[in-house]
Amino acid sequence: MYANILVPVAIDHAPDLGDVLEIARRLRAEAGTITVLTVAEAIPPYVSQYLPEGQEEETRAAIRQELAGALAGVSDIGIRVVTGHAGITIVDYAERHGVDLIVMHSHRPDLTDYFLGSTAARVVRHAPCAVHVVR
Repeated sequence: MYANILVPVAIDHAPDLGDVLEIARRLRAEAGTITVLTVAEAIPPYVSQYLPEGQEEETRAAIRQELAGALAGVSDIGIRVVTGHAGITIVDYAERHGVDLIVMHSHRPDLTDYFLGSTAARVVRHAPCAVHVVR
């Protein structure tokens, strides 16, 4: 069983959290925690200079609210929204927060994944802990 489980989720996949949360709950130790994490891509400086001040914070707050809506009625799961590159930021978050299991969705790879690599593939290769990938 795992004490600190991270469930990274792309905001456009938030409604499909049921299966990954079920797996995370089954693998969680009795006093363990589950955190749902969404990584918002950083807005490049050449774009952000034209946006209203505080736009990134508003975007993160909107994403958090959407996740909270998708998790309505669920009290045993924490929500975090951070900014960065998904593959790198998930691994960094896991290292900094002592995560011992990552449970995440993955799509079936296509040709672009062989050149760029999917987020799940990057997490599997670089995570400091066990990774359970759900398709």
